[in-house]
Amino acid sequence: MLTHIEWLAVWLTLRLALTTTLILLLFGTPLAWWLAGTRSRVRPIIEAVVALPLILPPTVLGFYLLIALGPSGPIGEFMALLGGAPLAFTFTGLVIGSVIYSLPFVVQPLQSAFAGIGQRPMEVAATLGASPLDRFFRVALPLARNGYLTAAVLGFAHTVGEFGVVLMIGGSIPGETQVLSIAIYDNVEMLEYGRAHWLAGGLLLLSFGLLMIVYAANRRFVVARVV
Repeated sequence: MLTHIEWLAVWLTLRLALTTTLILLLFGTPLAWWLAGTRSRVRPIIEAVVALPLILPPTVLGFYLLIALGPSGPIGEFMALLGGAPLAFTFTGLVIGSVIYSLPFVVQPLQSAFAGIGQRPMEVAATLGASPLDRFFRVALPLARNGYLTAAVLGFAHTVGEFGVVLMIGGSIPGETQVLSIAIYDNVEMLEYGRAHWLAGGLLLLSFGLLMIVYAANRRFVVARVV
């Protein structure tokens, strides 16, 4: 059975993953929509920035975020001017790091979904008098629903499995910054392999289940389009 501290780590992990996913879906949607339709020369630069967390070592990203969020960093100094505390080793700091680190796992599926719609449905809606907002909400969003499911599941699952970034900017404060991946690491360090098995096994089953949802949804979507 899990201890009280481990249950706190479970709750904190789910809270972090849900908060991060909602923020990314909200702010990632206009970014993905713009990337899918723009021909701007800065598009490759923006796409490279979005994809950077895919290849950048998590400890590198976490290190620079720790500097930025700390008392002497630009964000930390700005918070001090507002009368607030530095964001390093806080839940808010974890959210900031998770949003940046999981950005490509949400934006890229949305971008692919929007690009796959094509211009024809939007042109037809325009000829029927639909405004740009109507075309987006009544045509683009429904057609991209499978991309939203993929983005939400991947963003959530990737946040749940974070380690390097959250360790660098959050440490291991029970009930505040200790997420499941950190709790597993702490148990292994203390040679508590049995407790680590409980937590790691739960994450394994959760990850497998989320991926099954994505693949099953994609299969139904492909079959529906063929039919």
